[in-house]
Amino acid sequence: MAKKSAREKLAVKKEKKKVVMEKAVWGMQPGESLVVLTPQIVDDYIKNIPYGHTKSIDDMKAEMAVKEECDATCPLSTAIFVRMVADAAIEGLKEGMLASEVSPFWRLIDGQHKIAKKIDIDSKWIDEQRAMEAAD
Repeated sequence: MAKKSAREKLAVKKEKKKVVMEKAVWGMQPGESLVVLTPQIVDDYIKNIPYGHTKSIDDMKAEMAVKEECDATCPLSTAIFVRMVADAAIEGLKEGMLASEVSPFWRLIDGQHKIAKKIDIDSKWIDEQRAMEAAD
């Protein structure tokens, strides 16, 4: 069986989950609530960051926790899903899509972010995209 492409992985539908913590972890206390987003929710969030603006993953997690009426957003799954979005976008770029046709992951991570060091694109390109958009 052929390996799924990054865009195929991103397209797999999942349901978000809300979890009540049973023990202290990630700075959370027992009884606090945590939302586990989906790749599609993260993708939609990134696509809705306006051109010329940037946010951080921490911004996204805080905003999504409030939106979902939870105390926090799962940091582990969120980072995985951001990477999935970036991988799918990079795959599209390598297949000839324009930057305007893919999810603008560079609005959420800069070239020095640890995720940027794991994806298959030069981190300088990420910073160049951010600078170009900020200058427009």
